[in-house]
Amino acid sequence: MTEQEGIRKRERAQSVTRAEEIQAEEQKARKNQPDKPCHKPRDSLFSWNSGFDNFTGFVNWAFLLLGIGGFRLLLENFIKYGIRIDPIQWIKLLADGEPNSEHPAIGLILYSSVPVVLCLLIEKGLAVEIIPTGSGMFVHIINLLVVILLPMIVIHFKDGFNIIAASCVCTLYSILFLKLWSYIQVNMWCRTARQNSKSGLRRQSLSYSELKSDDAKDSKVSLVQYPDNLNLKDLYYFIFAPTLCYELNFPKTDRIRKRFLLKRIFEVLICGQIIMVIMQQYMVPSIKNSLIPFSNMDYPRTAERLLKLAIPNHLAWLIGFYLMFHSWLNLVGEVLHFADRSFYNDWWNANNIDMFWRNWNLPVHRWALRHLYFPMIEMGYGRMTGSVAVFFISAFFHEYMVSVPLKTYKVWAFMGMMGQIPLSYVSKFIERCYGPRFGNIVFWASIILGQPLVIMMYFHDYIVVHYGEALLEDYSHL
Repeated sequence: MTEQEGIRKRERAQSVTRAEEIQAEEQKARKNQPDKPCHKPRDSLFSWNSGFDNFTGFVNWAFLLLGIGGFRLLLENFIKYGIRIDPIQWIKLLADGEPNSEHPAIGLILYSSVPVVLCLLIEKGLAVEIIPTGSGMFVHIINLLVVILLPMIVIHFKDGFNIIAASCVCTLYSILFLKLWSYIQVNMWCRTARQNSKSGLRRQSLSYSELKSDDAKDSKVSLVQYPDNLNLKDLYYFIFAPTLCYELNFPKTDRIRKRFLLKRIFEVLICGQIIMVIMQQYMVPSIKNSLIPFSNMDYPRTAERLLKLAIPNHLAWLIGFYLMFHSWLNLVGEVLHFADRSFYNDWWNANNIDMFWRNWNLPVHRWALRHLYFPMIEMGYGRMTGSVAVFFISAFFHEYMVSVPLKTYKVWAFMGMMGQIPLSYVSKFIERCYGPRFGNIVFWASIILGQPLVIMMYFHDYIVVHYGEALLEDYSHL
């Protein structure tokens, strides 16, 4: 800084200080006037410079208005459709096939033990080196491909599946695929480490071994070491545990909290019933009524149906999140003494799409980082390539668990997931330019509006594929 710039800066500072002194003296003089002045320099509360941030009343008003609007929709639904809740339909949906049928979904569920046992046998063969590494990994790959392709082939060609049973089978085999992938990869890491220790690492000296305390020896003995983990009990514990990432020694709790367990059981039962009520009473009529406007590309009516479906769908989605990631996974973890109960973070505060996907489903997020993203980075791929691979796998399984049960092979769910990549850049741009609050709004808007749009698209395609254009004409007269 030059001397002249320093002088000008001191002059500006002095002028500002002088102006404030003059303003203070003026205000003091005004107070002594006989006109009893009541004005002073102040900003309006809605101005950014006011510093006011207490909008509790507006929050209460918004919730009250939302409650009144929701109650009006509730009355409108009951007046128009009556009571649509029918537990008999729930039983029919949950039943696997027609009476006296072969119950193919139950058969596939029972068959899921075959790839599990086969995976264990291959790992045992690799551990004792009676199976070459290349051949073992090739059989593993074939086994994993069968896990994915078998439900697709059987559901497509075999009669007797309903949508609920087919969805359960696809979900089971998807989870099984991810778990077996993790099991194979972790055992491969352990096998590689054992081979490296035999060939390259120097053995510990006797003097160093003698320095170890008895406690250290006991703690080492208490941990399961490879290949002692290769048994059915260990593998099936992992299959049922509320995690997708395999470890030789999971953290365990000492006891089962009975009161905690009863709460979770109660929540699972109640939340499941509430979701079914919302689907029967609110979502199904809205989905059916969206068919003709969506087919005719009547944009105003389609938008109205989309917004009408968005509210019950989003409510069911929120309850479903609590049911799955809090109630059910905690219930399973409590029964199995599984100590890591971090199944989600505060995804509702996400300022962009990336933060949401990192926080809302931690079991899948941990699996993607541990078994796909970081291995690709170690292999020399870039971070962008790793991220695209993670979204691609996620998009595949989203499409798999929708298209296969519906037997309607479209790509809407796949495109929706892959569309999260450019949407993440948009949300980050809005967060950077307008602040985290607007980034959070973009995230919520994508969740609230994106899901019902995908539902409407799949329902339209399902009707066209399975019932033809003639049914659209029948719906148009309703």
